[in-house]
Amino acid sequence: MSRMSLFNNELIGYIPKTIERMLKLQEIYLHKNKIGGTIPDVICNLQNLGELYLSGNQITGSVPPCLGTITSLRKLNLAYNRLNSRLPASLGSLRDIIEFNVSSNLLSGQIPLEIGNLKAATLIELSRNNFSGNIPSSIGGLDRLTYLFLEHNKLDGPIPDSLGKMLALEFLDLSFNNLSGQIPKSLEALVYIKYLNISFNKLSGEIPTGGPFANITSQSFLSNNALCGDSRFNVKPCPPKYTKKSRRKRVLIGLYTLLGIGSLLALVVGYAVLRRRKIKKNVDQADVSLVKEHERISYYELEQATEGFSESNLLGNGSFSKVYKGILKDGTFFAAKVFDVQLEGAFKSFDTECEMLRNLRHRNLTKVITSCSNLDFKALVLEYMPNGTLEKWLYSHNLFLDMMHRLDIMIDVASAMDYLHNGYSTPVVHCDLKPSNVLLDQEMVGHVSDFGIAKLLDAGEDFVQTRTIATLGYIAPEYGQDGIVSTSCDVYSFGILMMETFTRMRPSDDIFTGELSIRSWVSDSFPGGIHKVVDANLVHPGDEQTDAKMQCLLSIMELALRCTVTIPDARISMEEALSTLTKIRLQFVSSCC
Repeated sequence: MSRMSLFNNELIGYIPKTIERMLKLQEIYLHKNKIGGTIPDVICNLQNLGELYLSGNQITGSVPPCLGTITSLRKLNLAYNRLNSRLPASLGSLRDIIEFNVSSNLLSGQIPLEIGNLKAATLIELSRNNFSGNIPSSIGGLDRLTYLFLEHNKLDGPIPDSLGKMLALEFLDLSFNNLSGQIPKSLEALVYIKYLNISFNKLSGEIPTGGPFANITSQSFLSNNALCGDSRFNVKPCPPKYTKKSRRKRVLIGLYTLLGIGSLLALVVGYAVLRRRKIKKNVDQADVSLVKEHERISYYELEQATEGFSESNLLGNGSFSKVYKGILKDGTFFAAKVFDVQLEGAFKSFDTECEMLRNLRHRNLTKVITSCSNLDFKALVLEYMPNGTLEKWLYSHNLFLDMMHRLDIMIDVASAMDYLHNGYSTPVVHCDLKPSNVLLDQEMVGHVSDFGIAKLLDAGEDFVQTRTIATLGYIAPEYGQDGIVSTSCDVYSFGILMMETFTRMRPSDDIFTGELSIRSWVSDSFPGGIHKVVDANLVHPGDEQTDAKMQCLLSIMELALRCTVTIPDARISMEEALSTLTKIRLQFVSSCC
């Protein structure tokens, strides 16, 4: 046997020492069980082992130093256990390891310098432990590393300059440590960074502005009181650097300013006249820009930007469309939603989405840049969301959303839905709210997308009837049975979305057959057995925040059940759901801090 796969069960006891006899084992998957005891040294006799997953158990003791002798290891995941040793330097011998994860344990001591030997690694996850001392500068030699998570430890000293050499980095989290000194300007070289978090440290000095820092928000620098820099980071301005040259420059600037005031007044008057004419001319146009304004894009430009609508650039499929990643000549990334005009309903879907996106404006709705349309081709050019869909993050083996991330995304979605229902002149019913239609931007902010089957409620209308059926599992009973669409249908879908987000179970899962649905599954477990249905990755034995997390999850599931009652008039409104979620978040933060 080359593979042992027993994950996500209720296994108890210990890893048997007889496992040493299974010399042909290449993959061991025992994660998400209730296995205790220690990791036996005899496991190191399995010299053909390529993947070892023991995460989400109750394993104690040390990380066996002999694991460093299994040079065939490519993936080692010991996260969410109770390991309480130092990290052995011998693990530096795993030169071909790709993923190394020991997060959420009780590991202590310094991070060994030998971690710099893991040259093939793309993910290193050491977060939520008790590591202390400096971040070893040798880590900067890991030029293939994409994910580096060191948050929630006791690390101190400076951020090494060598991190600027890790050019493949996309995710870097150093938050909740005791790091001091300045943010190295070398980090400006990390042009592929999608997520950077160095908040809750003791950093000082000026925040760099080049490279990835041009797009990073103040959320990345919270609670570093000695930082200074650009006002968009919500920090104090840095003191000016006075020199003879700068004094002379200020005098010249003053003179030029006085001389330019007269010219400026003339320009302002001229600009106001031209602006008034331009507004009148473009009153019927709708073009929402990301960073720069874009004119209408031609089919040829769109084809070039997506490399001929290459499968390698395919981001996802919809009922009437495919979405491709593209890049314009000015370097702006975008997502092209190309409608299959041969499918019945594609034209209507395109027209509907154009109608919606032309007028809707909200930070949690996907923005449209422009469109490309002729008799044989229909496409929307949309804001590119580098972190993909909520569905991808929920079900990926390599990505993880903690409690706060999931809660924040639900608040983002609720904000967008409240705007659609109450913040626009005519109420809009989205009709197809689900994880694949929630996109995440660079800062992991949620954006609701795909308005292909959305409905507008005219003045005085509480509902409309339609023959268009949305995704099964998410649609309200009255929608699925009678085609009745109202804002209450979106509230129902939002409740199902919350259940899925915090249980990590699709409403279409095979276990939901007959009378059993995801709603009845959650309802039957509420409140005493809620721990049996929530995502096991969110709450672990020994977690100091277990009580706060469980209370938060109870409140969330209670809200989800209120959103999904059978009778539409008995459901709460989206406005009330948003208000309740915001209160739940405040209570969770106050109980954890």
